[in-house]
Amino acid sequence: MALSISQPEARTDADRPLGEMNTTPLIDVMLVLLIMFIITIPVQTHSVGVDLPRPIPDNFEMNPIKNKVGIDADGVIRWNGAAIDRLTLRQYLAASLRMPVEPELQFQPDAAARYVAVDAVLADIKRAGITNLGFVGNERYGQF
Repeated sequence: MALSISQPEARTDADRPLGEMNTTPLIDVMLVLLIMFIITIPVQTHSVGVDLPRPIPDNFEMNPIKNKVGIDADGVIRWNGAAIDRLTLRQYLAASLRMPVEPELQFQPDAAARYVAVDAVLADIKRAGITNLGFVGNERYGQF
């Protein structure tokens, strides 16, 4: 086994070390971040409408002993006989809870009122935290 010592061979370009940084992983990371930003930005710019409470009108009638909430056959909510909407009902319920003694709330739906409307008003009453609640007019439905 003889080793020959001869002239060093000329180096080719393939044998030389690379002087540039490999940017492929960097580009991959940047593309992933770009996709994540594209996905999350619509969530951040999505707006949610909030119904702010309106002030209680001057013709607000609050009986310190009992108040009557009724629902007509057409689904109109009435507070002591005056037609109101659900937002106003929530305000009236909150105002009745701020009184020194919680007044009795009498609930009287019409027999022809839709169940959905009655259920929505009962849910508002429950969410308000009313504890002194009575149902009026149940005798109309009679015994089966």
